[in-house]
Amino acid sequence: ISDLETYLGPVKYDRNEYLEQNPSGVAIGLAYTSVGGEILYIECSLNRGKGKLTLTGNLGEVMKESAITALSFLKAHTEEFGIDQQLFEEWDVHLHVPEGATPKDGPSAGVSILTALTSAFTQRKVKPYTAMTGEITLRGKVLPVGGIKEKILAAKRAGMKTVLLPEKNRKDVEQVNQEYIKGLEVRYVKEMLDVLNMALKPEKDRQAKALTVVSERKTGT
Repeated sequence: ISDLETYLGPVKYDRNEYLEQNPSGVAIGLAYTSVGGEILYIECSLNRGKGKLTLTGNLGEVMKESAITALSFLKAHTEEFGIDQQLFEEWDVHLHVPEGATPKDGPSAGVSILTALTSAFTQRKVKPYTAMTGEITLRGKVLPVGGIKEKILAAKRAGMKTVLLPEKNRKDVEQVNQEYIKGLEVRYVKEMLDVLNMALKPEKDRQAKALTVVSERKTGT
């Protein structure tokens, strides 16, 4: 056993990195690559500004479009989550996907991007050991994506306990040897509101900075 690293090379997956606690604004996505599946951190931070959206992490055009779609959806559903609409005009949004040297693209990060955005604006953490994948639409539908087998195996390998998947990907999971994902709860969704209700903790993160509105609002008479 002591010679394994000599023959096989260094450890590729650091379980400790995947199990650490995350602040509000961080969601775990699942990605499919040429060498298999892996988990993907989606980080969102808010800073005083004028509502600018900044995207970093070597993202492709499709992934950027997913971020724009997610933000538009969130703006249209502020009442459901108790978000002050004025926040979108007074706080800049920075969305980052670590490991910037690696190009990232595709629509499957849509659900995790929207979850990270909602987590940041509501200051509610994502439940620990929860990962997700799926494409989203402006209407809030969750569409199926590819690479499901590789993605759920990556989630299992990383120590995740719950995976949220599009309902139409159920058949893909059924084709996976269930022994490989034993102990992993797979939950299926059709709507983004279902994802957010399942993924976010009900209480606010006490350590998150306060999001306040400073602009005076004009009222009619």
